[in-house]
Amino acid sequence: MFHDFINLLYPASCHICQTELVKNEHILCTSCLHDLPVTRYHLDNDNPVKKIFQGRVKIDKATALLHFRKKSGVQQLIHDLKYRGHQEIGNYLGAWLGEELSAIDEYREIDLVLPVPLHKSRLKERGYNQVEAFGIEIAKKLNAQYRSDLLLKVNAMQTQTRKGRISRWGKIEQTLELHKPDELKGKTVLLVDDLVTTGATLEACAHKLLEIENIRISIATMAITH
Repeated sequence: MFHDFINLLYPASCHICQTELVKNEHILCTSCLHDLPVTRYHLDNDNPVKKIFQGRVKIDKATALLHFRKKSGVQQLIHDLKYRGHQEIGNYLGAWLGEELSAIDEYREIDLVLPVPLHKSRLKERGYNQVEAFGIEIAKKLNAQYRSDLLLKVNAMQTQTRKGRISRWGKIEQTLELHKPDELKGKTVLLVDDLVTTGATLEACAHKLLEIENIRISIATMAITH
């Protein structure tokens, strides 16, 4: 009753079209939900996300939930999550993708879900890691542990968007540190992030994790850019 009362005073609206949500709608209206460009990449491991990392770093499986294009509904969702504090979007997308992955045998072997880390200065500035809620929900669906304390970003780094992938990868890896490495030995890890574009950040994280004995790494993101 309290939830209904709050909704009466402050009705929730769709994060894409801003129309008021009706009962049983959450985050998105039914129309915008149906219009989302879903990839279904997890159903075929020979997909564009996996191909980004071929010949660069050993990845078992890779997927992204949505296609990301500028001035799209997906961009609106990611920006609301990343810059406007709407962490419930991360929960929503994580529960969605986690449910899909839980139907696939290989993903049910995941032991640990790790987010791409933020440096503490960026975390303080933003107040949260935009990937956290996404990763937590996926971990729940896969009966895995969510751990944000094993792969750390220990040095701040200026934006490197204009640099080449190889240059960026090397600089990013220098900022990363493994904590409690014994807890990663022999584990099957799912590395999660919001977007994959060139893959430089995820590649650097994977290379760092591969310093661990008998570790296996897969990747899942909210979206892939085009």
